[in-house]
Amino acid sequence: MRLLQTEKDLISLIAADIWMMNVLEAVEKVQLPDCWVCAGFIRSKVWDYIYEKEDRTPIADIDVIYYDSSNLTEEKERHYEQELLKICKDEPWSVKNQARMHVRNGNNPYHSSLDGISRFPEIATAIGIKLTNGRLQVAAPYGIHQLGAGIIEPTPFFLENKERYAIYRQRITSKQWHLRWPKLEINLQ
Repeated sequence: MRLLQTEKDLISLIAADIWMMNVLEAVEKVQLPDCWVCAGFIRSKVWDYIYEKEDRTPIADIDVIYYDSSNLTEEKERHYEQELLKICKDEPWSVKNQARMHVRNGNNPYHSSLDGISRFPEIATAIGIKLTNGRLQVAAPYGIHQLGAGIIEPTPFFLENKERYAIYRQRITSKQWHLRWPKLEINLQ
């Protein structure tokens, strides 16, 4: 098992992946406000790397988040997905405005995309990346240690109450990450 220890290591890993850079370039072109590509897009790449998988693990979708409190409609999200499809027509885009996710998730309003990322279920998933003027930037409110070490545990937000923790546990069961990456360390309290 290889380790991925720093944000610089993560940036180097993603910068060397032509497909990932094409995705990030497409997102940059659409110019969504406070925008990040996150979750499985990053997580699967890192786990494939640390567990030395030769083939890319397929992902269900490319999670693109942004923050725009001036337009909370799902139609705007679909519009951005269509814009991304014009650039990369074969990708499974999923665009979500973090300014409205609190309603869907039954939480207090989020203040930014980074605030939204901090409320993702798993620390290893609570990470975003974006390309701005040729430079990769990482948003990792809890750091990248657990992602880079193959550790899955809930974010503090999902540890706060039993209902959210139950959602975390259900995701661990349904995602079945341990089947693709058998050496993951999965923490269930």
